[in-house]
Amino acid sequence: MLRFQTAGESHGQALIALLSGLPAGIPVDLAFINRELKRRQQGYGRGGRMKIETDQAEILSGVRRGKTIGAPVAMMINNRDWENWKNVLPVEEHEDTGQKYRPVNAPRPGHADLAGCLKYNFHEARYVLERASARESTARVAAGALAKLLLAEFGIEVLSHVIAVGHVHSNVTASWDQIKEVCAQDDILFRCVDREAEAEMKAAVDEILRTGDTLGGIFEVVAHSVPVGLGTHATWDERLDGLLAQAVMSLQAVKGVEIGTGIENAVALGSLVHDAIRYEHEEHRFVRPANHAGGLEGGISNGEDVVVRGYLKPISTLRRPLESVHMETKETVKAAYERSDVCVVPAAGVAAEAMVALVLARCLLEKFGGDSIEESKRNFDAYLEQVRVF
Repeated sequence: MLRFQTAGESHGQALIALLSGLPAGIPVDLAFINRELKRRQQGYGRGGRMKIETDQAEILSGVRRGKTIGAPVAMMINNRDWENWKNVLPVEEHEDTGQKYRPVNAPRPGHADLAGCLKYNFHEARYVLERASARESTARVAAGALAKLLLAEFGIEVLSHVIAVGHVHSNVTASWDQIKEVCAQDDILFRCVDREAEAEMKAAVDEILRTGDTLGGIFEVVAHSVPVGLGTHATWDERLDGLLAQAVMSLQAVKGVEIGTGIENAVALGSLVHDAIRYEHEEHRFVRPANHAGGLEGGISNGEDVVVRGYLKPISTLRRPLESVHMETKETVKAAYERSDVCVVPAAGVAAEAMVALVLARCLLEKFGGDSIEESKRNFDAYLEQVRVF
């Protein structure tokens, strides 16, 4: 099974991604991994941290001479900001540690601060926020980049675009080509295919920046050329829709996940929701003229693009803090402020790409197996032929 873990704190020495279960022989393009990390840092509304960090992955194990070797892959992304925190958060206790430590005594509403302190018996939130921070998603993107390289061997691509920031919503139904085009750009505002809406999104963020507030939004992840048959209807915990929903929901600040047009479908007639089935004789395959199901039926991929939307709440760290309680005195105070972003919807989309890619890569390997990429491809090709002659 493909498995991954991350480690590291927001202001710690580094972030670590550990991915095991990749077959041997996958070409690994380090420049591609680093470009994915750069994409996560982009977007209008990012905070000062992105001016400090230039995320670059260092592969420590599992890749030799440009290819995976079947062993766990470990990657490290150094935190440049560690230089400003190494005397604040040292690994070992020192005499002056207490003088330089920066406690967070006023938990921020909407953040993990208070719940984490009560759970782990911390009397201030520094250690909670260090790990709960969305900085952790950097390691997920690095792991997801490896999953994308695996999927690329089978012709599968995963990208995202932004469809809403605050009250501003795109009016364009994006095609795969449009999504690819906007994702190929080096400098982006929101990675939105609707240029008019993107200009309004920028204005909305500018206004919120002036007021000291934050904005959320909606991103959409699209996985292109996913074969029919990933996931299963047979057991609840192996349904592909459930796996994707859990993976995307696990991202910081994501509070809702939608497959296809699931939310709209809930209030529509069945005759308008379910995708008709046709057969293309020349290509020997079943197709659907619409994709309201988001490429999934009964927990199984159906051969159409897999479409997953994430609903992102506004960042919980506000420059104009909400009411909170001091954890020692129990007095009413303003919530703590830690340097933060105003809007991170494009970055969240890239992190969600990584999670979708990791889930699809896991399901693909579970179905086709293989200790080497050549073996996996043979199994994959034989299955496609089985589907073609069905």
